[in-house]
Amino acid sequence: MTAVIEFVDTPDGPFGLIADADGRVIASGWTADPEALLARLAPAHRQIGTTPGETRAGEAVTAYYGGDVRAIDTVEVAQTGGDFHRAGWAALRTIEPGHPLSYQQFAAHLGRPTAVRAAASACARNAVALFVPCHRVLRTDGSLGGFAWGTPVKRSLLAREATAEPGAA
Repeated sequence: MTAVIEFVDTPDGPFGLIADADGRVIASGWTADPEALLARLAPAHRQIGTTPGETRAGEAVTAYYGGDVRAIDTVEVAQTGGDFHRAGWAALRTIEPGHPLSYQQFAAHLGRPTAVRAAASACARNAVALFVPCHRVLRTDGSLGGFAWGTPVKRSLLAREATAEPGAA
């Protein structure tokens, strides 16, 4: 499989993404290192060829950082994982910008209120950061918790979304 790789300059540093032949994002994050993006994929999916290009997802990243925090909502993604993780990733996309949930609230949102660690695992295994907004989940005490791309980026994203105009485009 050959995929498109694109890097977008953002206030939080370079944002890289890999999109499959159908334009679906399969890996993304704040890095200019293609290997760091490929490492987010399941081992069986890391042996793909990439070619530089521009994507609709890259345009959505630019719009997001330009103030339209909902620009990422319609970008198609493709991830591999079990049923619970896939359900978790879908649920992450329903968390409203500016209204983060705790891991406990996120587990309840998934219909599994006692599965807090499993809910956190869905966040940790998310290969398509930003488009599946795992940054919108916090510790119960309101602290940031972990983030694959660093807590300064998570803090910045949450601040950006907290101050965005509702429905801003």
